[in-house]
Amino acid sequence: MATLLVSDGIFLEHRVPEGHPERPERLRAITDALTADQFDPLIRRGAKPVDDAVLTTAHTEAYVALLRSRMPDEGEVPLDADTWVSPRSFEVASNAAGAACLAVDAVMDGEAANAFCAIRPPGHHAEAGEAMGFCLFANAVIAARHAQRVHGAERVAILDWDVHHGNGTQAIVWSDPTILYGSTHEMPLYPGTGAKSEVGAGNIFNAPLSAGAGGVEFEEAFSSRLLPATNAFAPDLIIISAGFDAHWRDPLASLNLREEDFAWATEELMRLADRHCGGRIVSVLEGGYDLQGLAMSVAAHVDALMKA
Repeated sequence: MATLLVSDGIFLEHRVPEGHPERPERLRAITDALTADQFDPLIRRGAKPVDDAVLTTAHTEAYVALLRSRMPDEGEVPLDADTWVSPRSFEVASNAAGAACLAVDAVMDGEAANAFCAIRPPGHHAEAGEAMGFCLFANAVIAARHAQRVHGAERVAILDWDVHHGNGTQAIVWSDPTILYGSTHEMPLYPGTGAKSEVGAGNIFNAPLSAGAGGVEFEEAFSSRLLPATNAFAPDLIIISAGFDAHWRDPLASLNLREEDFAWATEELMRLADRHCGGRIVSVLEGGYDLQGLAMSVAAHVDALMKA
């Protein structure tokens, strides 16, 4: 089976002010990278939105209603200092969550070996009742709960290698032992969460890295903490919160990963997926703000997925 790529032109319609890091050009850079001949075997599909009942598997009804009401008629408006919306942002974010669910359907039904969702806005900072950190909906959690509700998955592991800790994902699954959350991230750094002592219901595994850390430290954290925890959890599906802002070129943090480090982590998770869940992996884009670093890292990640 081939790897599925889910992306859509609608993701360009979430507008942000000039100079904002989470800009439409991110998706254009990824799209350009994935037009290389080596990616011809990809199955390519567009996105579709989900209804509020799916969004409220991770968010409160009040938050979903409030967010919808905050969409402007024109221009861009801030929800906080970092997080902006434009007229179609709610629709775009619903399609981002829908892309993740569509990928889950394809992988769980055996139509694809695994999947990568090139989506925006990202999701792992969005909490149950609050948008933050560029994020509107918790795409990875929504996908995990979709796998559980629709496909009968009992245990889903979410592995996050974005340079920023996924406080939203962690908070939403904090008391849910059926979802494991494991994260490598720079610390101290926004949003200030992600200490090893944060363990939830025994389902939270954080592996913080110091500023300046590179591939050696990343691999050690992954190998000593996240991979053993995931192996012991024996998931029915692995979801990757695939942020690429730990790349050395990225302007928002101070880790020094290279594209081959993301490929290595992808391959390690693929081995675990082969062992426990028939290779089933769904990867959803989170951060990554240097366009060249992002494009090269996504290409390396997807190339690794295609070797399933």
